[in-house]
Amino acid sequence: MARSKLAKFAAIGERENVIEPGDELYGQLKGKWREVHFQNDNPIVLEVGCGRGEYTVGMAQLFPEKNFIGSDIKGERLWKGSTMAEEKELVNVAFLRTFIEQIDENFAENEVDEIWITFPDPRPRDRDIKRRLTSPRFLNLYKSILKPDGLIHLKTDNLPLYEYTLEVLQEKKRDIERLLHTPDLYKSDLQEHTMGIYTTYEKRYLAEGLPIKYLQLQFK
Repeated sequence: MARSKLAKFAAIGERENVIEPGDELYGQLKGKWREVHFQNDNPIVLEVGCGRGEYTVGMAQLFPEKNFIGSDIKGERLWKGSTMAEEKELVNVAFLRTFIEQIDENFAENEVDEIWITFPDPRPRDRDIKRRLTSPRFLNLYKSILKPDGLIHLKTDNLPLYEYTLEVLQEKKRDIERLLHTPDLYKSDLQEHTMGIYTTYEKRYLAEGLPIKYLQLQFK
C-alpha cells in the first residue's frame, strides 16, 4: 500500500467526523446518531456511496439546520470528504465507513429523513444487478431506515441505470406515494431539488455533453 494511503487511513482514524470499524462508536450509533454524535434533534440526510463526499459537504454548507452523513467503504475517499468538512469547520457532517449492505445495522427504523444516491457505479453486467444501488434489495433497505415521508434522490449520467431504476419502481408502484423523474435534469423544472451542487464526476459528464438523469422517490 502506498505511503500516502497509509497516512490517509491513519488520519481518518483520528477524526471525530469519521466512524469506521474499530472505533468505539462503530455499530453503537444505531438509533442514536442525533443524541450521541450530533447532539441535536435535527433531521438526518444520508448519502450512500458518497465517494469524495462532495455532495454531503455541499448540502451541509447550505443547510446548517440538518445533519449530514456520507457513507462509503473506501477510506481514501472518506479522507477527502472529512478533510473538506474540517477545513470548512462544519459540525453537521459525519462520514460512516461501511458496506451499503450493512446500512440497516447502522441506522434504526425511521431514523433517516432523506437519502441521496449520487453517480453510483451502474454495475452494467447482468451478474451485478443485485449490486446496483437502486435494486429492490437496496430500496427495501433504504425504506427500512427512512421516515414514512422520507425522500430518496438519484442522480446519474447512466441511461441504462436510470431506465432500470424506473422499471424497478414500476414493479413497486403500489408502495410509492410520489415519483418525479427526468432524463435531462438541466433541461427540466426539477433543478431546484438538486440545489446547484455538482460533483467532480458530474462536471466531467456535463463537459462531455452527457445529460444528467434525476429521480425523486417517496414511499407510501
